[in-house]
Amino acid sequence: MSTPLTQSPAADGVLEISIAHSPDSDDAFMFYGLATNKIRVPGYRFTHTLSDIETLNRRAEQEAFYDVTAISFHAYPYLQQNYTLMGCGGSVGEGYGPMVVARSPLTPTDLGRIKVAVPGTLTTAFLALKIFNPEIKTETVPFDKIIPSILAGDYDAGLIIHEGQLTYSTSGLYKVIDLGIWWRETTALVLPLGGNAIRRSLGAESHKIISKALRDSIQHALDHREQALEYAMQFARDLDTRLASRFVSMYVNERTLDYGADGREAIRKLLDMGFERGIIPIVPQVDFVD
Repeated sequence: MSTPLTQSPAADGVLEISIAHSPDSDDAFMFYGLATNKIRVPGYRFTHTLSDIETLNRRAEQEAFYDVTAISFHAYPYLQQNYTLMGCGGSVGEGYGPMVVARSPLTPTDLGRIKVAVPGTLTTAFLALKIFNPEIKTETVPFDKIIPSILAGDYDAGLIIHEGQLTYSTSGLYKVIDLGIWWRETTALVLPLGGNAIRRSLGAESHKIISKALRDSIQHALDHREQALEYAMQFARDLDTRLASRFVSMYVNERTLDYGADGREAIRKLLDMGFERGIIPIVPQVDFVD
């Protein structure tokens, strides 16, 4: 097992903060300011690691691997002892979200009799699916292999996240259910999908400084959309500029700067329902750094 990173200042007196996020256009857009040094913080240096979200969930669950890490909200109860949630940097579905797609037209009821490919059991998409119907049988497949696996006939249906939400129909697949729509109809809330968590051991002062740096990075991207989108396009995975811009707008917006009271309520509601229904075995204790 790798040794957890520490927050000791480097030889030059600068505190090095490790940041991990997924290689997706929305995350790239969000971190554009920090990654390109458009946003600088005296006394701090930020290093970036890119990895798929389920890998980041598992690393954060096992140990305090990164100082700041993108996580699925489903993963938070498993790492809440070492991390707290940042009040900015989240991805929220405003009446849309992960969806189940299939090779042939199916109804949501049909999902109880087939096996569904899912992008990881700690993803929020998986949690939402299990809250929707705990009897659905699933098998984990890397998120970028789910659509090809359905097309190849390995699975009748799959739970898709990221850009697949915009491209599945071009592959000839059919939408079975959009869990963001179902969640809003069920709870009247947005569907919180992922956020950024920060190591508790960094302390209150660093929490405040790093949170401001991330919020400034998000605001910089929103204020310099064309440049930030151009940077994000290298992570857009088969999306043209129009679709990449649409995808970024879905998940980087005013709620990314701050969840809002209803957004925070939605996070707690989602995790509490997961616990009450036996999907999450740990009592969620949600707190935020603002």
